[in-house]
This record gives sequence, structure tokens and C-alpha cells, in this order.
Amino acid sequence: MQGWIIRIAIIAVIVIGGLIFRDRLSGSAGDLKVGDCFDDPPAGKTVADVQHHPCTESHTGEVIYVGDMPSNTAYPGENGFDAFAVQNCVPAFQTYTGEDVMTSEVLTMNYFYPKDDAWAKGNHKLTCYAVRADGQPVTSSFKKTN
Repeated sequence: MQGWIIRIAIIAVIVIGGLIFRDRLSGSAGDLKVGDCFDDPPAGKTVADVQHHPCTESHTGEVIYVGDMPSNTAYPGENGFDAFAVQNCVPAFQTYTGEDVMTSEVLTMNYFYPKDDAWAKGNHKLTCYAVRADGQPVTSSFKKTN
């Protein structure tokens, strides 16, 4: 009986530790949720993992939208992802930041999308995020405050 109690206690410590330190761990870009802050990877690089941060610590990106593209279509390619981002992420950017991505001098938007092999396996998620236009890190959220 005592052995089970020790095992349960160890598992509880691991789970609680994971929840507490989630914002500081590197994790899959596909696991990002709206409001998560992270370091934006270099442009043109295939992204698998990102470094998570609390939004009060230095970071360069913040998720503003996560959505699934229609799954009954062939791989949409860059043009298809761009069109989906314009239709879904641009309004989400305005709602989240309070700024218009087309006219903002401070913020801009990027997104992650699945490669063709991930698409074929059922990953149809597009993750849009806000970054400073000058690429500089911030220590606060991009979310508008009311």
C-alpha cells in the first residue's frame, strides 16, 4: 500500500511541475494556444518546436488565432494558407491586439502551417501570431487591455 502512495505522489509532483513550468518549456509549435508567448523562430525555417515563455518575460511572438482548415481538400499550398490567414487571422489580430495589421507600424503577423506530409496525416491547423514589426522582443502581452 505504501508503495502505491509513493508512486501516486511522484506522479502528482510531475504533473503539477509540468503545469507550473509549461510556460518555460520548449514544446511543439502544434501545441500552442491563443495567448501563449514564445520565441519566433527564424524566417524560412521548418518549425517543429518553439521555446515557450510567460508573456511577462522576454519573447517575440504571441498566438492570436488557432484554427483548422477544411479537411476535405487537397493540400492548399502557400496561396491557400495565405487566403485562410487573411480570412481568419486578420480579424483575430484586430480583436486580440486592437490594431489593424494592415496599418500598424508596431505589430505584424506571421503564421505556422503544416507541411504536406503532416497535412496528409490529418494536421490541418493554422496558428497565427503577432510579432513586433522590428523583430524586437517584448516583456508584455500584445493583447489589448480594456
